[in-house]
Amino acid sequence: MVDFDKLIDRRGTYCTQWDYVADRFGQEDLLPFTISDTEFAVPEEVLEALYSRMSHKVFGYTRWNNGDFQQSVLNWYERRFDFLPDADWLLYSPSVIYSVAQLIQMKSNEGEGVIIQTPAYDAFFKTIKGNNRVIVENPLTYEEHYYSIDFENLEKKLADPNNTILLFCSPHNPTGRVWTKEELTRIVDLCKKHEVFLISDEIHMDVISKGFKHIPITKITTEQVGLVTSGSKTFNFPGLIFSYLMLPNSDDRELFLYQLKNKDGLSSTSILGMEATMSAYNNSEKWVNDLNTYLEGNKNLVKKFFTNNYEGVKIVPTEATYLMWVDISSLGLNMEELQERLINIGKVAIMDGEVYGGNGGQFLRLNIGCPEAKLVEGFKRIEKSLKDIDLKKCDIIK
Repeated sequence: MVDFDKLIDRRGTYCTQWDYVADRFGQEDLLPFTISDTEFAVPEEVLEALYSRMSHKVFGYTRWNNGDFQQSVLNWYERRFDFLPDADWLLYSPSVIYSVAQLIQMKSNEGEGVIIQTPAYDAFFKTIKGNNRVIVENPLTYEEHYYSIDFENLEKKLADPNNTILLFCSPHNPTGRVWTKEELTRIVDLCKKHEVFLISDEIHMDVISKGFKHIPITKITTEQVGLVTSGSKTFNFPGLIFSYLMLPNSDDRELFLYQLKNKDGLSSTSILGMEATMSAYNNSEKWVNDLNTYLEGNKNLVKKFFTNNYEGVKIVPTEATYLMWVDISSLGLNMEELQERLINIGKVAIMDGEVYGGNGGQFLRLNIGCPEAKLVEGFKRIEKSLKDIDLKKCDIIK
């Protein structure tokens, strides 16, 4: 096993989660379980690749469109997902959200609707609004503390000719759902029926719970689809600025590259981001397996903590991601009261689910991508925050 228990002090590194926690929570001295990165060091193989490249001492313009990068991605998909994409589909992008923004511009006009399943990653809302499109919510159905797609409502939204894009999250952030082959096939069929372009954000594709398997959308269809993703969430190097996407349609690829290179002047990539991605995909599969095993232990700790302390608090079953979706609706506190307690009494920062839309206002999004010791300290701070509230033992979803 990799030593995921090692505590690494990230303060003083311009770290968004630690150094700038006050931007969102108003105070600096908080223990954060917030931004969607982890506290784990990148794999040793990745570090070695970066050190090797750094020793060269020259960092000129870099070509992303090369066989080594392509082969590393193809091999990863073949091993992890039993799927071999076409190398020609692969394109570079500085970030997944950049790819989403470009595809929105390519596949819709200003004023048209982009459908999202809420609660949804908050950057989706910002990107849709920032590109002068209309946010169209297809809220996920929440029953028995489990989320599913409301296909009846979705088809109504897809049938509206003003709605030209479905922005899909697979696996889903923040609910942690891994969509089944049947669900994905139905999504694809409906998009084809109503001529809606499908963008699938699959950045959490590798962080999967035991017993579940991610299916890339391009394994289901190659028509009217774009898959956007990165190794940055899995291997914890978003600061190296590198992502990629798959566009099976050659005209779509040509237009995307025109916007990337000509419109936005991004023809060269981050050499360190590309090297990290290639090394991770070529050499760090065991590290990912160990990561998923470690996260299972953290998930069990969270379940045990809430089971032993708080009546009615439910944990939505986490099928993927290192983010846990905690239903706190039975605590008898509104979100403003709860956040005030967490921040001012417990000195702990946990994301308010309201920013993700849908029914997120009754949830906390807890980032468990951290050593166990940090999680245990977080539990102590939550207990301190709620110490004067009369709460009984509760049942938890196993």
